[in-house]
Amino acid sequence: MATQAATLARPTAQASAGVLLPAFTLWWREIVRFYRQTTRVIGVLASPLVFWLVLGSGFGNSFRSGGGPGQQHYLDYYYPGTLILIVLFTSIFTMMSVIDDRKEGFLLSVLVAPVPRSAIVLGKVLGGTTLAAAQGMIFLIFAPVAGIHLNLLQVLLVAVVVFLVSFALTALGFAIAWPMDSTQAFHGIINLFLIPLWLLSGALFPLTGASGWIRIIMRLNPLTYGVEALRGLLYPGADVDFPLASAMATLLLFSLVMFGLAFLMVNRRTTRPTA
Repeated sequence: MATQAATLARPTAQASAGVLLPAFTLWWREIVRFYRQTTRVIGVLASPLVFWLVLGSGFGNSFRSGGGPGQQHYLDYYYPGTLILIVLFTSIFTMMSVIDDRKEGFLLSVLVAPVPRSAIVLGKVLGGTTLAAAQGMIFLIFAPVAGIHLNLLQVLLVAVVVFLVSFALTALGFAIAWPMDSTQAFHGIINLFLIPLWLLSGALFPLTGASGWIRIIMRLNPLTYGVEALRGLLYPGADVDFPLASAMATLLLFSLVMFGLAFLMVNRRTTRPTA
């Protein structure tokens, strides 16, 4: 019986290794490639930081979203949205490497290798997720400027929210980049769809004061739940529209759906050349 059990378990272990090893290799490649491009790292962090300082200081005390913590000064209100913007920039632009890999022939060599396509999705998405989550957590060093003082539990919960948002956006970026041959088309999709997704997430203005049709879009927007979860964690006692548990459940569902979409895109049969 023990011999039979070992025989049955061996293919499962080999299958796991066949997915995890190539996934780990692709994950590490994404990490190394990103941090070798110093200007890219600076741009991802600096652009949202400039937006936060300029817009936050510009609106200043003229903005009011309520009487709770983190809602008296726009610099405070805009902080969670800036963190999400950093995650968005890193997640999406990291997945531009899919287009570069196709042009350079690397993607073709991976596709013809005896590697499950699920390993390609897992490695690339986890690589982008790691980078986006790390960049987002680095931004927490500016939290005291926004009047935020976190304990260990808050930091851990913020890390979970940032990871879920990073995973979902990276998987979405992968699904968008996979069928594309040019970075120009990718940028067009970002400007048309992904930036408005962030604008209508409650990052710039609260849901309660928006027009009726805007409120409907914001409630349907998964990023709204990420911004609200962060706002509730960073400013305990702040007026939020969604409880933390429901917001995190929505983010988890969003992550799973986006990963499933990325997996379907990779396994879709197409006659378009891959190189």
